[in-house]
Amino acid sequence: QVRLTESGGGLVQPGDSLRLSCTASGTIWAINLMGYYRQTPGKERELVATITSGGTEDYNDSVKGRSTISIDNAENTIYLRVNNLTPEDAGVYYCKAEGLMKIGGFGPLAYDGWGPGTQVSVSS
Repeated sequence: QVRLTESGGGLVQPGDSLRLSCTASGTIWAINLMGYYRQTPGKERELVATITSGGTEDYNDSVKGRSTISIDNAENTIYLRVNNLTPEDAGVYYCKAEGLMKIGGFGPLAYDGWGPGTQVSVSS
């Protein structure tokens, strides 16, 4: 199975930076895309930033220009930095990965999964 392990998050002061990382491990055959999505109470989960294994980046307009996402393909790890945080950046951040995996002797099979989520609070 594939496991997504997230780190970072917690309480951040307005104006400070947020750093998150996510590592995919287990029976991975190949990662095509990884990224972070954010969810707040009563709202749909929304894209924050994604990056493909080839390095193509995509950002939500709300974080564009103050965020950077990068990928270490050898470690199946992504790093997200969001600068100049505001209370609107708060929420649960979920790591997402898409790619191929192997299960037992079968594969490659399509994989599309989520991490457990990490809470980000923005307050002074």
